[in-house]
Parts: sequence; C-alpha cells; structure tokens
Amino acid sequence: MPTIETIYTGDLRTQALHLQSGKIVITDAPTDNQGKGEAFSPTDLLAASLGSCMLTIMGIAARTHGFNIDGTRAEITKIMAANPRRVGEIIIHLYFPPSSYSEKEKKIIEHSAYNCPVYLSLSENLKKTLYFHFSS
Repeated sequence: MPTIETIYTGDLRTQALHLQSGKIVITDAPTDNQGKGEAFSPTDLLAASLGSCMLTIMGIAARTHGFNIDGTRAEITKIMAANPRRVGEIIIHLYFPPSSYSEKEKKIIEHSAYNCPVYLSLSENLKKTLYFHFSS
C-alpha cells in the first residue's frame, strides 16, 4: 500500500498527500531552476528530512535513556552542486537548550544523529557536515 500520493499540479509545482494523516506538502521549483520559490523545493525537503530525522532519533534516544532534548533546534544549509545538478552538501548546526548533559548523554545524542535512517540512506557522495552546540 502506498504511503504518499504526489500530483504534478503544473507550473513546476507538486502536491504530496500523506495518505495516513491526510496532510499535504506542496513543493515548488526554486528560483534558480525556473521556479517561483513559493514553497519548499524537493531538495529543500531532502535537507529538512535529514534534520527532522536526526531530531526525532535523538529524541527517541534521549527518552530511552531518561533525559530531555526538548527545544533542540536544527539550522540547515543546503548547498547545490552542478554537473549533474544535485545536493552537494548539507550542513546542520544542532543547538541544544541549556542543560548539563553528561559526556555519556552527548555521545548518545551524537551517535543517534549519525545513525538516523535518512542519514544512512543518503549517498556517501553527499557531504553531510554536523555541528553540535551544547550550552550549559
């Protein structure tokens, strides 16, 4: 059974329907590739998926180990490459809320980020650069 149904609505735009929840995501081609840039581009969603997956898996690990990362923020930069046009690098800065994370908790967090399903599914040719910012 399908998970998502996506329709090309014209003018370089798509509408993806998540069949279980009924939620809709619209994509638009970016302005540097003939689009209007009025919504996430498909490559923006790729980068956002990586950040969201990392946050989710870190949250599961934190819950499992009895600590909290609520309020953690990911700032994501997508860098395009050419010939062929593709995402060349995704840079993610992870900012954690003030807390006294132990060294063990920090290792759990970092291990979780590098082992999220999206990270592991992306090509080794795609550079993924992560920065962890812990504040006390």
